[in-house]
Amino acid sequence: MSKQKIVLKYPTHVVEEPVIYNLVKDFDLKVNILKADISPRKEGRMVVEIEGDQEKYLKAVDWLKEQGLGIFGLQQQIVWREDLCTECGSCSAFCPTGALEIQRPEMRVNFNESKCVACEHCLMVCPVRAIEAIKEET
Repeated sequence: MSKQKIVLKYPTHVVEEPVIYNLVKDFDLKVNILKADISPRKEGRMVVEIEGDQEKYLKAVDWLKEQGLGIFGLQQQIVWREDLCTECGSCSAFCPTGALEIQRPEMRVNFNESKCVACEHCLMVCPVRAIEAIKEET
């Protein structure tokens, strides 16, 4: 069993196709949609976590490419600098996945990297810049 976080880039002619349904039905994969920005008749982008047998995953990736989708690994990582954090909690209010959350009753910020989809919402709201985006070299 393997688990991968990838970005799917949808061209306009594929946006209205049941791609995720086919990944589940035809390739027996678990697909967790982490973030999506898809509109009819426009290009779209989706961040997904796919879990399943490695051989089926590789066949699914080939199928996705045949359909015309772009497939990319997450090309950046969010880093929370605990030493700079003032525990204000602004980031947790804007984190759509719960990767940054307030631990109660202590009122301390916790960062769960495995939930992060690198959407960068937290970067814009952190007043002390305790959160950074690190770009991976490709």
